[in-house]
Amino acid sequence: MPAGQELTWRDGDMPYSTAFDDHFYCQTDGRLECGHVFLAGNGLPERWVRPGTFRIGELGFGTGLNLCETFRQWKATRTHGGHLHFVSFELYPMRTEELSRALSRWPEIDAERQALVARWPEHPAGAVDIALDDQTRLTVLCGDALTSLGASPLVFDAWYLDGFAPARNAAMWSPELMRAVFDHTAQGGGFATYAAAGFVRRNLIAAGYAVERRKGFAGKREMLCGVKPRSIAEVEEA
Repeated sequence: MPAGQELTWRDGDMPYSTAFDDHFYCQTDGRLECGHVFLAGNGLPERWVRPGTFRIGELGFGTGLNLCETFRQWKATRTHGGHLHFVSFELYPMRTEELSRALSRWPEIDAERQALVARWPEHPAGAVDIALDDQTRLTVLCGDALTSLGASPLVFDAWYLDGFAPARNAAMWSPELMRAVFDHTAQGGGFATYAAAGFVRRNLIAAGYAVERRKGFAGKREMLCGVKPRSIAEVEEA
């Protein structure tokens, strides 16, 4: 792991980033927060119940918790002929033993944890591309998110914006990155995030999203989600 991203462990198996002075996930229950914020905020699993490939983009792979919970719900609801491509952008990828330790808190995703760590490279770098099963593909692009996304031809149906807190990691919420996320979003696709800071909301609106405030998870007052309008008329209505 690059210098400056050393981990400490709190409450047993909860990783804490010393570089960003922040936990990797909600201290109440990161798995349930994933369902409330990222899946429900993007209208999932309802939106992926169709043939073809549904592509999710994520800023900040972290422990792989969002991937594992999404994979669990995907397996429970997917249809024949459907495929999920989960693409995450991560500057400091964890080692296999760190992923496994962090994810071991949740027996509900033990099968997904095992599938991930069994295929995770010893020294993740560049593009990590993993077939989790016949209908599920994971790609983790290791490096600067803005650079990696700018070079990517992919377009996403849904985004999980899950960098460290905006006050501690402003680069992951910058106007430039939010615009790149918008440009790589399918018409009618969207995003969800636990973050509700004013500058994050303004950056997402400026990028072009129709942004909505919703009730946050576990005592958080608000979260944000939004849609890329399909037409000029939708922009005007928003």
